[in-house]
Amino acid sequence: MAIILAACDRPDDNELSAALDYCVGQVRKTVQSLPADSARIPRSIAYGKTEWRFVNYRDWTSGFWPGILWYTYEYTQDTLWKQQARRYSQALFPLVDSAAIDHDLGFQVFTSIGNGYRLTGDTMYRTVLLRAADTLAKLFNPKTGTILSWPRDVPGVDWPLRHNTIMDNMINLELLFWAAKQGGNKELYNIALKHAETTMLNHFRPDFTSYHVVVYDTATGKKIKGITHQGYSDSSMWARGQSWAIYGFTMVYRETNDKRFLNFVQQVTDVYLKKLPADHIPYWDFNAPDIPAAPRDASAAAVTASALLELSTFVPDTTKAAYYRQQAREMLQSLSTARYQSRQLNNALLLHSTGHKPNGGEIDASIIYADYYYLEALLRLKKITAGKIFIKACGKIQ
Repeated sequence: MAIILAACDRPDDNELSAALDYCVGQVRKTVQSLPADSARIPRSIAYGKTEWRFVNYRDWTSGFWPGILWYTYEYTQDTLWKQQARRYSQALFPLVDSAAIDHDLGFQVFTSIGNGYRLTGDTMYRTVLLRAADTLAKLFNPKTGTILSWPRDVPGVDWPLRHNTIMDNMINLELLFWAAKQGGNKELYNIALKHAETTMLNHFRPDFTSYHVVVYDTATGKKIKGITHQGYSDSSMWARGQSWAIYGFTMVYRETNDKRFLNFVQQVTDVYLKKLPADHIPYWDFNAPDIPAAPRDASAAAVTASALLELSTFVPDTTKAAYYRQQAREMLQSLSTARYQSRQLNNALLLHSTGHKPNGGEIDASIIYADYYYLEALLRLKKITAGKIFIKACGKIQ
């Protein structure tokens, strides 16, 4: 469908282009500083530091760097970025050669190889994605109706023998929906749908704020409790968890056209927007006791901005659709200021993301997934304001 915007609803083209060009410049600096070994993938830069911390292909964040390279290629059409994106995407191929160690397989392959397939049509990428979907589906428990998030021991987690499902898992459903429509097992669609339905039922409080984790009885499938792992408390709204919910349920509506999800995601979104601080960048947890001194989470803002832009194309109420677009624009405008862009401080795109505060990990840092969703959101805004037609291909806005 074509998106028609009023003149007042259009961002300044020069500002948008400047933000995208800034991203290209930062990506170029990172590429120039990377080691020759593509097995070393950038993940984060600690507060006050300038050097990337590297991880291998098994890390849950491994897909975001090649995804950034694919988005940079999409924007510039420069084959340099295509070559770099291929190189780092290929480093992730071994992920499908063994059983999934957790739910993050979708994060890893769809942000990277998924974008590669979308932009090139390379059949090798398609093969890897289909294999990854089958591997991820093996974590589905029909008794609980959800995919097991952590089948392995996780530091700080005291429920390893229970079936656990985290909100982040919603993002991985996109791989299953895609595979079911691209020649994979049709049951993958049903698994993704059931997971979304169960999460909608069990993961939210009456006010539509979300738990990070729901623990189920593995044998009976019954919900035991909702808790947090990365948020402030079991009753708080962890910012990135709520942003995963907004992004994930928007995607589920896109893939199913089921109005239940469209209605639900608006309620989940509205409680998030209502509680935002003035600059639209959330604190790491909306209920952190030390607000306003609490760390912010630019990654949650980037994820939400990208999700809101897509959600605005589905909402039939034109006034509310415009409101969601405006909220996304204001998030991106804040993220594009000197306060949040890394600029000369380091080679990342953004500052001030919070990874796992209760565990002391990546607090007030530059984190690769914040950069990925920031760039994705800028590209989505560019396409919307250009009045382009939205095409559902490989689960991404074209």
